[in-house]
Amino acid sequence: MGNRHGDIHWSELMTRDVAAARDYYSRVCGWTIDTMPMPEGEYNVAKVGDDMVAGMMDMSAMPGMEDAPAHWFTYIAVADVDAAAAETKDAGGMVLRPPFDVPNVGRIVIVADPGGAAVGLMTPSEGTSG
Repeated sequence: MGNRHGDIHWSELMTRDVAAARDYYSRVCGWTIDTMPMPEGEYNVAKVGDDMVAGMMDMSAMPGMEDAPAHWFTYIAVADVDAAAAETKDAGGMVLRPPFDVPNVGRIVIVADPGGAAVGLMTPSEGTSG
C-alpha cells in the first residue's frame, strides 16, 4: 500500500465480531494484530512483520451501519482530497461524507463512483504509509 496519487493506501474491515476476525485473519493470513485505543473505541492494526497491512474496527455502534453486513472498505491515496471531492461530482460520482481530517492519519472524503460503489479518498499525513 502506498502514498502516491492513485495507490491503494489502506483497507479496513468493518465487522461486528472483531475477536472472530482477529482469529480468522491471524490463522489464515499469518497476521499479528495490535490494538490501539481511540476515542471511538479500539482500533486493530494487522501487521505482517513490522509492516501495517490493514485495519479492523467494530461497526456495531456506527450510525447508518445498523443493516450493513461486515465488509472491507478501501482508501485510495490522492494528492488533494478537496480537489478529488470536486472532481467526483464533475465525473458523475457523489460525495457521501464531505472531507474531514483524522489527526496523524490524513484528510479523507467518502465518495461513491458513478456506479454507486463507495470508496474513501485520502491525502495521507506525512509519514503515514497505510
